[in-house]
Amino acid sequence: MNVRHPAVAGQFYPSDETKARMELEASFYSPLGPGDIPEVNKDGERTIVGAVVPHAGWMYSGPVAAHAYAAIARDGFPETFIIIGPNHQGVGAPVATTTHDFNTPFGVATIDHDIVQRLGNRVKDDPMPHRFEHSIEVQLPFLQYLTDDVKFVPISMTSQDLQTAAETAAEIRDAIADKDVVILASTDMSHYVTSEVARKKDHMVIDKILSMDAPGVYDEVSRHNISMCGYGPVMTMLMACGGSHAELLKYANSGDISPMREVVGYASILVKK
Repeated sequence: MNVRHPAVAGQFYPSDETKARMELEASFYSPLGPGDIPEVNKDGERTIVGAVVPHAGWMYSGPVAAHAYAAIARDGFPETFIIIGPNHQGVGAPVATTTHDFNTPFGVATIDHDIVQRLGNRVKDDPMPHRFEHSIEVQLPFLQYLTDDVKFVPISMTSQDLQTAAETAAEIRDAIADKDVVILASTDMSHYVTSEVARKKDHMVIDKILSMDAPGVYDEVSRHNISMCGYGPVMTMLMACGGSHAELLKYANSGDISPMREVVGYASILVKK
């Protein structure tokens, strides 16, 4: 069995399971978090088909991310998660999945090989982009904290243009047509600008997400030079998940955690049937 070992445990989040569990709980109970840790509702309505979640160090983005995971737990977990993140390293295939399971301090999260085998046209099987990438890794312990059995498909995107997103979304739609799936788009919003600039620019993009307007996301990022790292994953998720409407759960930035002149923005957004 091929296993991808953690790349950022001990940096973005604790490498020790007990400490990681404590930090996750702190995220849920943070003043910026949802305020509680719901159990997974096995009889949930399953109305959530997609979400936007941030991927910075947990001490900064964890409370915002916890909003999405709390909502998904209440709604009921799907059979499989697809987690799409940007490729910060820029290595490997432009759009890549992998057959390697992911190990975290909580244990092994297993790949849904059935879905991976249905991909391969736009989404290539290439473990290289995943080896040192944090945008997918930091999401898995949230899921593993809530359930012992996590099945998922990681997709890392270097190419984030609209055409690539549309082609990737079409391939994902075909691969999950008979599956119960939630698609997570992992992204942070504006990087290293003032809090005021971040809030103004980020809400331009958030408004387009709430309108389910994938091309609008690309237009806002391009026209206003918004330093959002995962706009490709967000566009792909919007076009692939089959949702009808979106809901903003929480927006904050790193300056809400610790005073700083330049901040990074975070948003937690649900997409529902």
